[in-house]
Amino acid sequence: MAHQWRGVIEEYRDRLPIGADDPVVTLGEGGTPLVEAPVLGERTGARVWVKVEGANPTGSFKDRGMTMAISNVAATDTRMVVCASTGNTSASAAAYAVRAGLSCAVVLPAGKIAAGKLAQAIVHGATLVAVDGNFDDCLRIARDLAEAYPVALVNSVNPYRLQGQKTAAFEVVDALGDAPDIHVLPVGNAGNISAYWMGYNEYAGRTTASSVDDTATRLAPVATRVPQMWGVQAEGAAPFVKGAPVEHPETVATAIRIGNPASWDYAVAARDDSGGWIDSVTDAQILDAQALLAAEVGVFVEPASAASVAGLLQAAEHHKVPAGARIVCTVTGNGLKDTATALGHTSVEPEVIAPTLEAAVAALGL
Repeated sequence: MAHQWRGVIEEYRDRLPIGADDPVVTLGEGGTPLVEAPVLGERTGARVWVKVEGANPTGSFKDRGMTMAISNVAATDTRMVVCASTGNTSASAAAYAVRAGLSCAVVLPAGKIAAGKLAQAIVHGATLVAVDGNFDDCLRIARDLAEAYPVALVNSVNPYRLQGQKTAAFEVVDALGDAPDIHVLPVGNAGNISAYWMGYNEYAGRTTASSVDDTATRLAPVATRVPQMWGVQAEGAAPFVKGAPVEHPETVATAIRIGNPASWDYAVAARDDSGGWIDSVTDAQILDAQALLAAEVGVFVEPASAASVAGLLQAAEHHKVPAGARIVCTVTGNGLKDTATALGHTSVEPEVIAPTLEAAVAALGL
């Protein structure tokens, strides 16, 4: 009988800081596809896969961390969780809070959230607090709430979030047989690049600064190496590239429209310790990469997700991609999260024809 995926906690319990009797709040997250993308291989001279995190229950990678964060809260007397969000975190927190019987508050920048993500938070019953400010203002408020009131913060500053997110690196190694040479990720709040680096190191029998404990590294190594970590930011929200926070970040890629990343130090360590880099791409490059993934790979992603592919293509143009390298690009969220940006000015009203074969043949030019 085929193995039924059980969610990241049960699949990787021995590598996660969770007790045998602790509650597990899961929606079956993880186990996402690793899809080879020959068109990217042709353009880069490498062998490239995309890790399709939009296949998670709420449509983004956030679910991996949220199962751990909410499970941790469920073991306490706290009955409310809070998060600051540009969209995906709010959707995930709201869904997992419902699963755990908790209430959820979302602090979000007014007018800055894609409709698909906002709808998810609403239908799952979250209480929305819209702020006249950016994500960094929202995170400050959420942190203050958690410090002063009986509310649990479930943003990626919560160490259990990164513990869950590291499992994506485990899955990549499990699928490929070892770590890739290079792993490319979008970088916004920088929790994900930090989590992947932690996961790769733990699978190779090492520890990192972001590890909660060293339980996972006392197990037998699975990987023989770790990859270079390449991070990609949007040009208008690129604090790592500029070397300082960006006061007013702007980009079409709303999920990475963050000027002062919470996981700054961990991300810098991932970049430097892996011998990698963090660079930026324009919004036009991001939208081109999104269109390429949809048209030639068959994977529809939200704009921020495409930043990793845009960064890889830019690196190839600058002759920075080693020939024959094995490369994984994480695409972080489903394209249905933000259809308005993907469609742009494209009409969604097709020409209406008569209900006949002849009319269909004429419309198709057959």
